[in-house]
Amino acid sequence: MTLRLAPLLFAVLTLAACNKPETPAPAAPTAPVTAEPAAPATDMAPGAPTDATRESASAAPPAGPIVAPTGPAPVAGTDYVEITGGQPFQPGSGKIEVVEVFGYTCPACANFEPLVSSWKAKLPADVQFTPVAAPFGGHWTPYAKAYYTAEAMGLLGKTHDAMFRAIHVERSLPVQPIPTPEQIAGFYAKHGANPQQFVSTMSSFSVDAKLKRAEQFLTRSGVESTPTIIVDGKYRVTTPTSHEDSLRVAEHLIARERAARAGAAAPGTGG
Repeated sequence: MTLRLAPLLFAVLTLAACNKPETPAPAAPTAPVTAEPAAPATDMAPGAPTDATRESASAAPPAGPIVAPTGPAPVAGTDYVEITGGQPFQPGSGKIEVVEVFGYTCPACANFEPLVSSWKAKLPADVQFTPVAAPFGGHWTPYAKAYYTAEAMGLLGKTHDAMFRAIHVERSLPVQPIPTPEQIAGFYAKHGANPQQFVSTMSSFSVDAKLKRAEQFLTRSGVESTPTIIVDGKYRVTTPTSHEDSLRVAEHLIARERAARAGAAAPGTGG
């Protein structure tokens, strides 16, 4: 009986959201900020394109067509909530922003990643997909810093999926005890990074600014768990059913925002 229940229990755990700790443990200490010339400072201005985003844009497949969302219309208060005074994480692109708030250490995010990767590859050209690593404290924070460091150094295309595998499949990176910057840099060194430069960049002003910006976005958007989808800073998807349903709700909200920008009501998207 125990053996038969184990796969079901694993499925339930990976589908469940990873909640923000009520009292976050202190993050692992990092080296003081250095002024090493080799450390890239890519995002001093909010929303500025990074090496990673340019690399992603050049390697991305052609955008998908605009298609009508399927399934029942989402219900406000059940499938999504409107964020009072909400703003996109990266304003000014002119596109409808879809943010995925995630954590590398979150099993639900690891389970969601293949699905959302396939989904985002089919998004139309007027939609911008933006991952945001959640710095919830404890082991969440060094891995969030790792994400923003890899983004600054143009490494995400090589390392994003591999980081999930290292933590959840290979178990080559720890969750507890909290990893040191040097341990994390050792992982990225396997994918072409200079480990000393990675550690230096991880403690840089640029990465610290990204971390603070993510914290502010999560606070004003009311994010308490991962994975969480936020559409254009205005709608937080809360559907309790499945990852697939979260993306279906996101499609309806994208259509709603597109219609609002065109000055028309989105058909079938009520609440």
